[in-house]
Amino acid sequence: MQSHAPAPAEQTKLWKFLELWVDPVLFPPKILMLVSDHDGTCQIFNPATDYQLISTHPNYETAQEWLLEDEYERVNGQLLAAEIFE
Repeated sequence: MQSHAPAPAEQTKLWKFLELWVDPVLFPPKILMLVSDHDGTCQIFNPATDYQLISTHPNYETAQEWLLEDEYERVNGQLLAAEIFE
């Protein structure tokens, strides 16, 4: 059964950008996904566990510090919702 995804125009209202972060020490590397809302709140999800919410942060800086503390490295680049769902 497919999940119901909001229309592309609605999805741009749900999040601003996302980043992939990787723990290169493990094999296979563990990947986490940081998603920033338009209000600056950041949530970190684990795609390997059906996108389970791992952590919520009030801003990008605290989310980034949390990931760096656990030695995750950011994959270069960001995906912008506005570019994907134009």
